[in-house]
Order: sequence, then structure tokens, then C-alpha cells
Amino acid sequence: MKKVKTTKNIIITGSSSGIGQALRNYYSQNGDNVIGISLEGDDYNCDVSNFDAMKIIFDDISKKIDKIDILIPCSGFGLSGAVELIDNKMIQKEYDVNVMGTINAIQCALPLIREDGRIINISSACALFPLPFRAFYCSSKAAVSSLSDCLRMELCKTKIQSTAICPCDIKTNFTKNRQKSFVTNDRYKEAIRLSAERIDSREDKRMSIEKATKIITKIIAKKKLKPQYVMGARNKFLYQVQKFFPRTWVLKVMTKVFYRDK
Repeated sequence: MKKVKTTKNIIITGSSSGIGQALRNYYSQNGDNVIGISLEGDDYNCDVSNFDAMKIIFDDISKKIDKIDILIPCSGFGLSGAVELIDNKMIQKEYDVNVMGTINAIQCALPLIREDGRIINISSACALFPLPFRAFYCSSKAAVSSLSDCLRMELCKTKIQSTAICPCDIKTNFTKNRQKSFVTNDRYKEAIRLSAERIDSREDKRMSIEKATKIITKIIAKKKLKPQYVMGARNKFLYQVQKFFPRTWVLKVMTKVFYRDK
């Protein structure tokens, strides 16, 4: 007997662009009920780092649907520049969107999540592989991955599953929209700009959004979720390899590959 498809209630933050938008389109076309939350151009518009605004939104959502099947906190903000020199307000925004935005979505959604629902935290390969002059993005995504693990442990007596997906470089406007600070001094000279250009030069090698969507939705559909998924064959390989080497060596290699000063 053919299995009857059940319409799922899916909440996605950051669904007006990038991965979030691609996931929204996929699930909507699949017949699911998708509700998007973004800064603008979505079902609900707000700054995800504003807990009070998010609480109002989820209170309204609770009046429209019974339970949430899948929560995907996907809002993200990119920032590059030297730790020493980036404006503190930009740093605050990085953590507000990437970390607090994820936390706010989880806190507001959990009371509404179905008994066997799932929380899909969108982290990044940058949570696994540090990059020079990307400290705040890398560390904010590492926080998301750790948050997901802790949440998974806290929910161990329930059937709610939490996982962190670490996408590789994907062809979206994220790189274009990244806030880049090239403020420098004698310590770094041209290294900030040249290193950014080195990393961004891989744009043509990024995974297509269509392939990324296929991989992510396949992960979400798994019956039993692992704590973490690393996307991209190269990233998977490097993630396993680095476990066998001292951290000092790993950082030295990453610096040699991505730090440019001439």
C-alpha cells in the first residue's frame, strides 16, 4: 500500500534568501506548510535577534497551526576582518543574528514542536575549519554547533531530534552580502584584503544551491538524525583527517593555505 504523504508544518528563519529560501521553495512545492521569518520580504518580518518580536510571531503562529514538525533556524550574517580592528557593533550583530537568532527561534518554537519533531540548526564548515580574518563568523557557527549538541542532550528523554548541518561553500549571495572590514595597520598591512580575496576566489568552485538543497532535505528526511552532518566530499575528508594531527599542525596548514600578505 502506498504511504499517504502527511503535510508538515515547517518554520524557517532567513527564508527570504540563500539556503533558507531554497529550502522554503522545496518544501512548499512538496506540499508542506512552510512559514518563513526574515528581516523583510517574508510571512513574518523581524530581526531574529529580537526575542520579544520573535515571541509575538510564534504566539501568532500557534493560533494558525497545531504543532511544528520541523524548525530550521537559517538566518545568517557574514563578517570578515581582523579581530583587533573590527568595529564592536559589527561583532555584536554577528553573534546577535547567528547565535541569538538561533537561540530565540529554538526557545520560541520548542513549546510548539511535535513530540517527534526535529530542529535543524544550520551551522557551517567554518565551525570546523577556522579561517584567518573570519574569527567572528567561524566562532559564531561553532557556537551554533555546540548549542545543537547540548540541546540534543537536554532532549534525550523526548523524541525531538536536534542536529547541526555544516554546509560547504554554496553559490548564493552570502559572499556578496558579507560585511567586509579592510581596516588595517602595520601589523597586517595588506593581509586582510589579500586573504579575503584568496578565500573568495573559490566562488566558481562552490556547490550549486540545487545540489545543496537536495543534500540538506535528504538529511532532514532521515529517520534517525546524527548530531552533525558535514557537507562536501573535501570537507568530510579533511574533517576526518585533522583528527589524527596535532591542532598546531592543522592551524599551521590552514594559515599557509588561506593567509596571504603578498
